[in-house]
Amino acid sequence: MRIPSIFRWTCLLCLVLCGSAVAQAPLAFPVYSAASISNAAANITGYYSPNTFISVYGQDLASFTSSTAWAVDGHIIGIPGSGLRALVNNQPASVYFQSPGQVNVLIPSFMVSGPATVQLLNEGRAGPAVQIMLGDTAPALFPMQGQFAIATHGNGPVVTSDYPATRGEVVVIYAGGLGPTNPAQLPYDAAYQAAQVTRFKEFQVLLNNVPVDPSLIQYVGVTPGYAGLYQINLKLPANAPNDPDVRIGYPERMSPSGRTLPLR
Repeated sequence: MRIPSIFRWTCLLCLVLCGSAVAQAPLAFPVYSAASISNAAANITGYYSPNTFISVYGQDLASFTSSTAWAVDGHIIGIPGSGLRALVNNQPASVYFQSPGQVNVLIPSFMVSGPATVQLLNEGRAGPAVQIMLGDTAPALFPMQGQFAIATHGNGPVVTSDYPATRGEVVVIYAGGLGPTNPAQLPYDAAYQAAQVTRFKEFQVLLNNVPVDPSLIQYVGVTPGYAGLYQINLKLPANAPNDPDVRIGYPERMSPSGRTLPLR
């Protein structure tokens, strides 16, 4: 499961804003609502599952801007020195990016489908406990340049419009929200080994809404060394169309359209 060196965690998922730390903001209660929370990959409100990144938008969410998560005894905790805590169903959740206007949080992998509360505490000042709904899965493709699905060629380089995929090659497509795996993911930890999704036999890839032969889907599971990140190892069909719209997921829930794979 090779990951190219350019894919540093915060860059790969496009979950981090550029910039350095800003001046300390006046302490205030965090302001946000259920309507200001979105799936970080799909950029859709109301589309969440365990082991999925969410973006919380609002005001006075954190005292400064940082994208450097840290770990204690291998467990990913949050931003050092920030005083920011994120809770999901009153359980700690890992923070990977924070700013006064946006916080990116990974919903713990041990959560179950159904109603869940999200709450931020900045320097002990609690924002509202707002309710969201978790599904079993929330398939979504991480975006690059807004339009393209993040993918790599089998030998490592990123698939781009200048270096497109070709028919018959194996590409690795990166996604979120693909559900439980075997073995299960440990909460607050990066994946330490490859682990296939438990519903692999039901998993589908659509190119321009046409299903790909399941035999061409070689692996669907977590990406070792990362948290909240899944990958699909796919051999592209010989008859694949140019620059197809890609959707992935399960019969009852597919990723939103609008992610293109550069292919020639």
